[in-house]
Amino acid sequence: MSSPDSLASNPDWHDYAVLVVDDEAGMRSFLQRALANRGCTVHVAESAEAGARALAGDHVDAIVLDIALPGKAGIEWLKELRESGFSGDVILITAFADMETAIDALRAGASDFILKPFRVDQIVNSLQRCFERARLTRENYILRREVAGLSGEVEGMIGSSPAILQICALIKRVAPTPSTVLILGESGVGKEVAARALHQMSTRADRPFVPVNCAAISAELIESELFGHTRGAFTGASESRNGLFYYANGGTLFLDEIGELPLALQTKLLRVLEERRIRPIGSAKELPVDVRVIAATNRDVRAEVARGGFREDLFYRLEVLMLEIPPLRERIEDIAVLAAHFNRQLAARLGLPPLAITPEVAARLAAYAWPGNVRELRNLVERSLILGAFPASGEAPAGGEPLPLSLAEVEKRHMLAVLAQCNDNKTQAAQLLGVSRKTLERKCAEWEQ
Repeated sequence: MSSPDSLASNPDWHDYAVLVVDDEAGMRSFLQRALANRGCTVHVAESAEAGARALAGDHVDAIVLDIALPGKAGIEWLKELRESGFSGDVILITAFADMETAIDALRAGASDFILKPFRVDQIVNSLQRCFERARLTRENYILRREVAGLSGEVEGMIGSSPAILQICALIKRVAPTPSTVLILGESGVGKEVAARALHQMSTRADRPFVPVNCAAISAELIESELFGHTRGAFTGASESRNGLFYYANGGTLFLDEIGELPLALQTKLLRVLEERRIRPIGSAKELPVDVRVIAATNRDVRAEVARGGFREDLFYRLEVLMLEIPPLRERIEDIAVLAAHFNRQLAARLGLPPLAITPEVAARLAAYAWPGNVRELRNLVERSLILGAFPASGEAPAGGEPLPLSLAEVEKRHMLAVLAQCNDNKTQAAQLLGVSRKTLERKCAEWEQ
């Protein structure tokens, strides 16, 4: 266990809030000063009834609760809290206790039991354990969302095309800044991959990355999902709930398909981006948040602004830093590189031998339009591994219609795919293609003009 002095400077405390409930003004003031000096937010109340009102308006991670209170006793209120669904830690304190009282407290759901008079480090160490549990709860919540399919598998920015190399360079430059980023591109191009790369290369890399697909949540629920709500805020709100901004505090919130947000919620999001504060539904108070927002959409945002489907002020707030990922059909050089990457990765995961990506297979992959972009290519490789072969000649690679191409374009795509497979080694590529290196160099020079 860390010493009290080291806990006093623990930056993690800035992410948490405590409610102190005690009828003695001196004790409330003492605990408020001692805990606030360590960085956490502290709310105080003189009774269980006042504590309930405080909980209705503010989120807290832990409660320091006196047993002997005027009106409703501390253990009685603790039982009601647990029955109502409050899951935060509760530390009971008292000057009058026996073994029976301690057992009742633990049965009621107390996290700890501390006798008065106590030393500050006793409360500090107990709260440190509470905050550690709260941190793990946040992280487990995020992991459950990922397992449920709300975020895709993490892949690196794979490719050798000038477009991808330029995007990688921009990510390296943008990642360390705190600025909001807007990522544009068709479905399946890798917008979440870019968002994760921005997070991993930022100063927030050790904090949560929370992805949410705005298109997958109904308009009625999205505000509660993002900002949280208090108990009774609306029909069915039987208990208070934290939103995704809370779980992303200190880290990054990735708003995928932000173009699907209702206009009214776009207004509230703009206020959050400008003021760095959120207001849960039903709460009269705003809560400070430290969250970097990365947004993405497959829509033409400028066209949406022009027709009134997206707020102009929010667009300008988001477009300070903008990444645009081109579709796969516009970066042919990346197709063979991505196919080889997925071939190795998925074969290892599936426990199958990798497939041979021959020049003929590479040419067929390069000649396809890939309307589903990188996601579609990955699915094709996985399906081919399971079936034991890539689609035969004459078949559309992913079950759709291949892009009509001229013979010259097929030749160009085939040669570029083989070059990419050979890591731009022209001698090796020429041997595989059955042409001279001079012929290959001449072709490349023609395509660059």
